[in-house]
Amino acid sequence: MTDIELNTDYPKTKVSLADDLRKLGLKKGMTVIVHSSLKSLGWVIGGPVAVIQALMDVLTEEGTLVMPTHTAHYSDPAGWQNPPVPKEWWPVIREEMPAFDPEITPTYFMGAIVEAFRTFPGVLRSNHPTESFAAWGKNKETIINGHTLDFGLGEQSPLGKMYKMDGFTLLLGVGYDSNTTMHLAEHRIPNLKTEENAGPFYKEGKRVWETFTQVIYREELFEEIGMAYEKADYPVSIGKAGLAECKLIPQKEIVDFTMNWLLQHDKSSKPINHA
Repeated sequence: MTDIELNTDYPKTKVSLADDLRKLGLKKGMTVIVHSSLKSLGWVIGGPVAVIQALMDVLTEEGTLVMPTHTAHYSDPAGWQNPPVPKEWWPVIREEMPAFDPEITPTYFMGAIVEAFRTFPGVLRSNHPTESFAAWGKNKETIINGHTLDFGLGEQSPLGKMYKMDGFTLLLGVGYDSNTTMHLAEHRIPNLKTEENAGPFYKEGKRVWETFTQVIYREELFEEIGMAYEKADYPVSIGKAGLAECKLIPQKEIVDFTMNWLLQHDKSSKPINHA
């Protein structure tokens, strides 16, 4: 037996998880982006498929289920750190790396639930080499279509579209450091710091390698921001799905709070000029 089985009091099921999600506040018709850890739920009959079906059963096709399906390895090898590759390899990697394909390219360190979700019938995935999203349900086309290459987590990304729809974020057994939604706030900071990346994808049916601009992200601050958000008594529903600690958060509130927190953080971090 694995640790998951040993630590599970009773097998979790599609039905029991759906009940837990409803108790948490997930409802029919909601638009929600899910960040998840399958292991955190305990032993689930049917694994990631059962989890996805539970989410779909609660939301129904009147709602919209979104997940980040990122592929960080479809990027410029000059920026690779885990692990880095020799500089002399860079040209051949840029030349020979297969183009990102929304239909077939696997996710990268996004978890078993996300990897299963991207292949579900009716799921639509955006065409971004590093920061794609997948969606199912009523508003999937609106959320996924038109995802811009530059600023892939910004206003013209699925995150920006969801914000305008009063979407929600569901942390399913993961912390605020996994909350991709909070990156939207980073795009709203004046004088934001950016960097160049690049990757291969299909453009009008042909493989291209294109450079794009992205924010220098600071997810290392997200856990601290999330704790401050809760301490300030902003809206968050906290409960369990299976054995997992879960949080359901209105997207607008957490994005706006994160932006204001970062503005204050950056203001207080600036060196004082005593001249």
